[in-house]
Amino acid sequence: MPKVTFIYADGRRMDAEAHIGESILALAWRLDAGIEGDCEGAMACSTCHVILEENAFDALPQPSEEEESILDLAPGAGETSRLGCQIVITAEMDELLIRLPATAPSLL
Repeated sequence: MPKVTFIYADGRRMDAEAHIGESILALAWRLDAGIEGDCEGAMACSTCHVILEENAFDALPQPSEEEESILDLAPGAGETSRLGCQIVITAEMDELLIRLPATAPSLL
């Protein structure tokens, strides 16, 4: 199981083991990690916005035009922002760092 770390805006961290094939959003829901996902992964909102390290971002397939349009609405989105509902965990993502924007609720 790949290990991932959620990093909150205040610096706190939550380490977790992800299931291969689950999305970052599904993982966050399973752990109650503080990612909302109001549209339940339908890519109709930006509440599952996450920020990845550049190397992890570059290793993923390019976001679709639809995802990029949604990210344009996400507060605090940057060059390595993605929607958590669109990222599926693979074995190669071991040690993935997932930064949550300052607008994400911290449930720790």
